[in-house]
Amino acid sequence: MGYVLDIEFFFEKRICTKNLEQRFEAQKTVLPIRLEAYERICLLLERMLPNNLLIRLSNPEFNVVSFQQVLIAEIRAELAHNFSQQLYISDDAWLSVKNALNETISMINLSAQELDPNAPSIELSKKVIEKVLQNQHFSTESALNFVKDEARKLF
Repeated sequence: MGYVLDIEFFFEKRICTKNLEQRFEAQKTVLPIRLEAYERICLLLERMLPNNLLIRLSNPEFNVVSFQQVLIAEIRAELAHNFSQQLYISDDAWLSVKNALNETISMINLSAQELDPNAPSIELSKKVIEKVLQNQHFSTESALNFVKDEARKLF
């Protein structure tokens, strides 16, 4: 009877060891992919910070409405381009990213509504920056910090 228990214990231990080895091997494959996803999300958020977005897309030929449309289209396109990254980050991190980008879109829309639609695009840039400065806690920066902190926990 003692031999049967020893053999069962041996096989259970062997199975557990094998499972740990498989997890370790999977982790060696998945960890670089997850880190790349965090990098891409950080890049997305950096690119979508209002000051970076406004500078990158500014064009003196745009009026407020056309610039508003370009800004929003860029945000949506960047988010769509990075949808697959949500597989590799937490649901909370992804929600934080989406909320930050939605807040940026809302701020752009609110700013545009306060201006003459035919005014030069620089007026929209000024209004958005003004709103950013009024808001001490901006969600894009918060989301960026959240994602960075989460990525650091992988180490």
